[in-house]
Amino acid sequence: MKRTIPSKTAVKKVAIQKAAVKKIAAKKTAAKKATAKKAVIAQRLPSLSLWSDINFSGRRLRFRGNIGVRSLVVFNYNDVLSSFEVDGTNQSTLVLFQDANYQGARRVYRGSTAIANLGDFNDLASSFVLSRGRLSDAQINRIQNRGTAPGNFAEVFSNGVLRRSKSVK
Repeated sequence: MKRTIPSKTAVKKVAIQKAAVKKIAAKKTAAKKATAKKAVIAQRLPSLSLWSDINFSGRRLRFRGNIGVRSLVVFNYNDVLSSFEVDGTNQSTLVLFQDANYQGARRVYRGSTAIANLGDFNDLASSFVLSRGRLSDAQINRIQNRGTAPGNFAEVFSNGVLRRSKSVK
């Protein structure tokens, strides 16, 4: 049986094709890693757990620190919230808003709180602000009027981008 030795040109073509395949695979892997990054928020308190069903059951989302979420649609959680738990200090504040961008009817909860059933606000929340400090009614009104979280809060925008809010006076 006669063995065929490939020409140098054929060997180069195969090497170039393999390199191109590796490059494409590396780009795909890098893209997957880029989209899988988690936001790191150094604050431990307050922490917030949201549940899709009453009595702290169903699908759960967790957040911590000073954060505003302009639209729960990003998490496929719009009009789904039924129960929640805030672990914080007596100064912690959670504000749930009925509409995106901190608009519509709202419910304010202060301190460490566990609500097993949101009652008349069940399956209505579309955005929220969680603060480790006490938010006054005037500050909450300002959040609604401006449609933005307070200064120096992490904020999740409706397109899924997480940014630190700038200080606004």
